[in-house]
Amino acid sequence: MANFRTCPDTGFKIDLQADKLIKWNAVTAVVFLLVGGLFGLLVALTRWPAVHLLDADLFYLALTAHGLDVLLVWIIFFEMALLYFTSAILLNSRLAMPKVGWLGYVLMLVGALITNVAVLQGNSTVMFTSYVPLQAEPHFYLGIILFAVGALLGCAVFFGTLYIAKKERTYEGSIPLVTFGAMTAAIIAVFTIATGAVILIPTMLWSMDIGLIDRVDGLVYRIVWWGMGHSSQQINVAAQIACWYAIAAILFGAKPLSEKVSRTAFLMYILFLQLASAHHLLVDPGLSSEYKIFNTSYALYLAVLGSMIHGLTVPGAIEAAQRKKGFNNGLFEWLAKAPWGNPVFSGMALSVVLFGFLGGITGVIMGTEQLNIIMHNTMYVPGHFHGTVVVGTTLAFMAISYWIVPTLWQKEMVMPGLAKWQPYLFGLGMGAAAIFMMGAGTLGVPRRHWDIAFADSAIGHVFPEAANLMMGLAGVSAVVGSLGALIFILNMVGTILWGKAKVPAPASAEPTPAETPSAATSYGGAGTMAVPGTFVLAMVFLTTFVLYYFVNWKYLAGVWGLS
Repeated sequence: MANFRTCPDTGFKIDLQADKLIKWNAVTAVVFLLVGGLFGLLVALTRWPAVHLLDADLFYLALTAHGLDVLLVWIIFFEMALLYFTSAILLNSRLAMPKVGWLGYVLMLVGALITNVAVLQGNSTVMFTSYVPLQAEPHFYLGIILFAVGALLGCAVFFGTLYIAKKERTYEGSIPLVTFGAMTAAIIAVFTIATGAVILIPTMLWSMDIGLIDRVDGLVYRIVWWGMGHSSQQINVAAQIACWYAIAAILFGAKPLSEKVSRTAFLMYILFLQLASAHHLLVDPGLSSEYKIFNTSYALYLAVLGSMIHGLTVPGAIEAAQRKKGFNNGLFEWLAKAPWGNPVFSGMALSVVLFGFLGGITGVIMGTEQLNIIMHNTMYVPGHFHGTVVVGTTLAFMAISYWIVPTLWQKEMVMPGLAKWQPYLFGLGMGAAAIFMMGAGTLGVPRRHWDIAFADSAIGHVFPEAANLMMGLAGVSAVVGSLGALIFILNMVGTILWGKAKVPAPASAEPTPAETPSAATSYGGAGTMAVPGTFVLAMVFLTTFVLYYFVNWKYLAGVWGLS
């Protein structure tokens, strides 16, 4: 039988097993963010031509560890915490199969440690993609497989909790939108993990050299692996957008403009977002032109439409809530009077804007077959990654952490002054790094070569001076962003370990917590209230999108001459 406590801030009935699993997964996630972030800083300082910190061997080792720990481990550990929070906590339900949840956590932790050890031993420097015929040690693949199985068990606990909540009627009507977004992430995760198993298990057997599998086809590996590698980012997108909706509800009591439209946008992710995996394969000869053209010219935009809907409805919900509170002067009083000093809001707002402009637009550019050819395997690609996974997903997770940690641990933030500035340091620092990396990629700087001067090559190549400048500015920006990440980590760890216990507010104190759970845990939209400011912002985004799209076509037309 489950034991519960009542949250004094929100009134949530919290299952104690869920509470523990959320905390352990979240803390472990932050630890791996620190580890992966340190490796990332080493990578950035090496790609900075004036510093060029590491030699080639250590650079590729750091690059492998960085990709593993931040693209996979930090994010999925945090997403497990979100799955338990959005099911057991938001639905006031007991957690299904808590022992399975703990087994999943242990498998994820052991798997992450095994793969990190394999990388640090030096014989598994295959980078995050681990393309064959590059071969890692068997325990490199084993660790990822164990981690994936643990994550799959966490998804099973999530779905089981949804079943229990429905059966025991712990909520009324349909599940809330935030939980629906988390369910979308979990459904995509099951597909992603299954795809990874299909290719990583035979690759591990190949690396063991025991005669079971003597060869893994490189093209088959790439096609199947990207079903995992890129789809894992689709988990992130669904989870980060669920965080956006949660923060809008928590801070403003905001409801989506149309519940059905927002849910349809999440459904489009399940049906179509996997198609974006193909943009990594557009230069591969084994895929037909018909497939590439269909994927990049038609099907891709079904997923893009889902993201554009969320990009409209999240700020629209906030505008509607603010206007109901009287902030009706002009187009943007509702935005100007938002709590920009609160890291929960500023982190979320920066995540929405930076993900849309830096991650979303560039994702469509790279997903267009003809345009992909001019930036494939250049620095443009990691620039795009940092516009999605870093200033999109990671910043959204940081933002909601500023609410979850003080609320679940019932402690005051240890460095509230620094917390106000942290989202700006991290978001703008890493956002600038993404822009400069994409700029360098546009000038042809390669994605994975440790030295853009090609000092160790028989045939040298000199990039334009602007390319060196871009890489230098990317390094400076990465240092600024790393400082922001460090402040976040110190704040989270410090609050958990040394934060002062919250003093319960007097019974008559305002505001009461009733509005927060009701906005985040109930079904229903905001209605048809006009949101003119949001539509102006949407038109700015659309104009930028169109202009940048056609600038790239102009650039494509100029890369070769016609006689």
